[in-house]
Amino acid sequence: MATSRVASCVKSGVDSDLTRLRALVRAFVDERDWDQFHTPKNLAAALTVEAAELLEHFQWLQSGRAEELGTDKLVEVRHEMADVLVYLVRLADKLDVDLVAAVEEKMVLNRAKYPAELVRGDARKYYEYKEYKKP
Repeated sequence: MATSRVASCVKSGVDSDLTRLRALVRAFVDERDWDQFHTPKNLAAALTVEAAELLEHFQWLQSGRAEELGTDKLVEVRHEMADVLVYLVRLADKLDVDLVAAVEEKMVLNRAKYPAELVRGDARKYYEYKEYKKP
């Protein structure tokens, strides 16, 4: 019971944060009259480009940990992460997707695909386990 109350409070906080982000992004877009360009296809493409720009900061690094990136690079990485999140929030807004509900739904599916007692400490894909049965 206590766990569900905590989850409910966390969900409420995340919902509130995502609602604030959505409003912030909407205002930015509206101020520039950019909504006309924000089709789901264009937003998905932009999201992919920003994700690639994020990845570029880690190219050729040993592990990509914060200490390996250094202070200046970490700021750049933070900004690329923000770009990815902005496009994701905008895409969800345009498609009327509740991101919190989508994550909760996906976690249910992932738990079924990757039962903790079977996969703990193992990074293989779900179909690589002998115990996996195709649906």
